[in-house]
Amino acid sequence: MSQKSKKEYSAEEIAKYFIWKAQKENKVLTNKKLQKLLYYAQAWNLVFTNERLFSEDIEAWVHGPTVRKIYGKYKKFGYEKIEETVKRNDIKITDKYLKLLEEIWRIYGKYDADYLEELTHCEEPWQKAREGLFYYESSSNVINDDDMKSYYSKRLTEAKDKSKT
Repeated sequence: MSQKSKKEYSAEEIAKYFIWKAQKENKVLTNKKLQKLLYYAQAWNLVFTNERLFSEDIEAWVHGPTVRKIYGKYKKFGYEKIEETVKRNDIKITDKYLKLLEEIWRIYGKYDADYLEELTHCEEPWQKAREGLFYYESSSNVINDDDMKSYYSKRLTEAKDKSKT
């Protein structure tokens, strides 16, 4: 289900931020890890703004949430580090969204791709989109925006409640 946003970026614009950030901090960023960061950025943006961050759908692939177009662009790197130079000036994202991306990087950027894959596999939105499929089965099923928003909103509420006790 597509929801149009007042300011919607492309997944490629968001990916540039994560590539730049990884370069800046001298961290390894693989295509698989980038996919998970894009997923979490989209999910949390839905929670906080009720709008999509980027227009492309996220599909429930075997190795977790994936933006097909971005996967295609970086698949030449395989499981290796994405070797692309992104300069700060290449990033045309407003401060409002940069703050979200910085938080996504702070929270999820410290983990490797395999851990993030495992994490997404334990979470409802990906599981729902893959319902009825074997773990090894290919899928282009789209992870539903409402499922992402609902699931992560609940997680946020639980975290807030926990911090009060």
